[in-house]
Amino acid sequence: MPMFEGLSKYQPQFLAILRIVAALLFIEHGTMKLFGFPASSMAPGDGGLSTLMLVSGILETFGGLLLLVGFLTRPVAFILSGQMAVAYFMAHAPQNFFPVNNMGDAAILFCFVFLYLVFAGPGAWSVDGARNTA
Repeated sequence: MPMFEGLSKYQPQFLAILRIVAALLFIEHGTMKLFGFPASSMAPGDGGLSTLMLVSGILETFGGLLLLVGFLTRPVAFILSGQMAVAYFMAHAPQNFFPVNNMGDAAILFCFVFLYLVFAGPGAWSVDGARNTA
């Protein structure tokens, strides 16, 4: 449609906005596991975190920070996409077939947003972009 053709020139900026917003939301999942912030029932208790939850928290926090600034975007996004696929099939899918019922819709969405970043790259405003132009 001619009405929307002019929007294409903003594609790099809006790809960056998608990357940044997804990273900020993803970081919250990691900080919740590692630091109990924001407060949640998933926060570490007296027994601490299981190894799997600790690794997830580290990937979510530090992988999310790397995506936030757009550093090593493609390999990090690939790893995090895989992490979300594993999280969905290990933790959510066994509870119920439907993602809205098994609370796995966020894992699916993160998985595919990160997979998109593997192919699309970081967009504008990224360390990767700055390194390639220098």
